[in-house]
Amino acid sequence: MINFTVGPVQSTEEVRKIGAENVPYFRTQEFSEIMFENERLMKKFAFAEENAKVVFLTGSGTASMEAAVMNVLTKNDKALIINGGSFGQRFVNICKIHKIPYYEIKLEAGQNITQKELEEIPNEDFSALLVNANETSTGVHYDLQLLSDFCKEHSMTFIVDAISSFLADIIDMKTMGIDVLMTGSQKALACPPGISVMVLSEKAVNKIYANEVESLYFDLKPALEDAKRGQTPFTPAVGILLQINARLKAIDEAGGVEAEHRKIAALADDFRNKIKGMPFEIFTEALSPAVTPVRPTSAKAYDIFLTLKDEYGIWICPNGGELSDIVFRVGHIGDLTIEDNDKLIEALQDMQKRGLV
Repeated sequence: MINFTVGPVQSTEEVRKIGAENVPYFRTQEFSEIMFENERLMKKFAFAEENAKVVFLTGSGTASMEAAVMNVLTKNDKALIINGGSFGQRFVNICKIHKIPYYEIKLEAGQNITQKELEEIPNEDFSALLVNANETSTGVHYDLQLLSDFCKEHSMTFIVDAISSFLADIIDMKTMGIDVLMTGSQKALACPPGISVMVLSEKAVNKIYANEVESLYFDLKPALEDAKRGQTPFTPAVGILLQINARLKAIDEAGGVEAEHRKIAALADDFRNKIKGMPFEIFTEALSPAVTPVRPTSAKAYDIFLTLKDEYGIWICPNGGELSDIVFRVGHIGDLTIEDNDKLIEALQDMQKRGLV
């Protein structure tokens, strides 16, 4: 199978080999040194300030989304949430559960945020802004600079789910004033799912220490304390953390986050150029290199997903709910090549000849 989904994605041979090994004992200085290196490289690739901290949570990306809300916000805050799809709605649901007051900017599927929407927000004292940098369900990459300027103007805490955007888009935490940046091991880090990563500004760390969280596992204070010695308060997904270490070092040796961004952008541009003239439309103009949302003009999106999977040995990313028959998504992250793109295009062209697209 060739995997064009946006997570889990294809891993390199080096990462896969680590996954085949026995998991070592981790309460050792050797493992602590690996965790220190993981933190250093995550901060480097996120362009975080020197005194930023990194937490590695064993859980999916949603674990870090919920942990961010629980630890950085309180019932005295009022959150502003950009909601343009499944993952924006997830932030809404998390705030509801934890009784964090919020207001959502509800966008249509495929719609980007603009100054107009910000100007229409009620004149209330919002203390935090929550956004999915790349609303993966629709492929929209929001204007983070616009939101950064808005947060700075209104002295708001800036919480960014960059789960599918990290490494695909250049995100500068320090320049943009991002307080919480989240990603997951199974996205552009191209490791198995199971670890979510939070990069925290000094402001966010201070908020965490000042907050009393009614949770054992999701209270980040013990995680921050144990991170000082390169450890975690509970047993982590040790093997995945070793794979993340190998992946981060490989990216660093290959030219860093900028080179990784160029590689992903080249794959995205190649695919988008090759589907021109085919019975497809790109669903939004606000694109991240991480993923291309494709609207078929003469077939159902989910049928295309099934046919590629069952007859051609290719995974693309289907949608659920109202978008299931309207949009499929093609990811450009992970261990993919231009030659892989060609195989997908050949399959789609063959399906076109058969009248299936």
